[in-house]
Amino acid sequence: MPIALLARLALVAVALGSCAAAQPSVPAPSADRLVGRVVDGDTSYCRGGRKVRLLGIDSSERGQGVAGWLARRALERLVPGDRLVRLEGDVTATDRYGRVLAQAWAGGTLVNEALVREGWAVRCTVPPNVKYADRIELAQKEARARGVGLWARNGFNCLPSAYRRRECLGLP
Repeated sequence: MPIALLARLALVAVALGSCAAAQPSVPAPSADRLVGRVVDGDTSYCRGGRKVRLLGIDSSERGQGVAGWLARRALERLVPGDRLVRLEGDVTATDRYGRVLAQAWAGGTLVNEALVREGWAVRCTVPPNVKYADRIELAQKEARARGVGLWARNGFNCLPSAYRRRECLGLP
């Protein structure tokens, strides 16, 4: 078997194994993973089944109509299925739902920041996970000022957090 093929198989094995290995009480180490499917603009599954929630951001929910669909499509574009993504943990490894909390890197792109910079997500900092909070805040200011993504469509008239609390009656 060619060495390049063996190296690739080893990388895939490490990536798949790391998705299942995260433990709730220990910060998730930097790890690679293969994207399985995207749920919405800030949540996806590893190919091995582990659910990942992107840190520092919040995106429109699926029930928010076009805004939710556009946010999901943006994450799918940045991390398409079977794309190798490096996960970088912060202080807290998982949330109360058992999702891995992480910054996602696709090549040299911080996916969390890119979603905010393009206007498909908003900053949502939850201490103690504040590693890239300043970068994401700056990205949001720039996106809002430029009127890109959902900022151009009034897509954040009902913030995702308000939608989940049912504070946006009558809005999709």
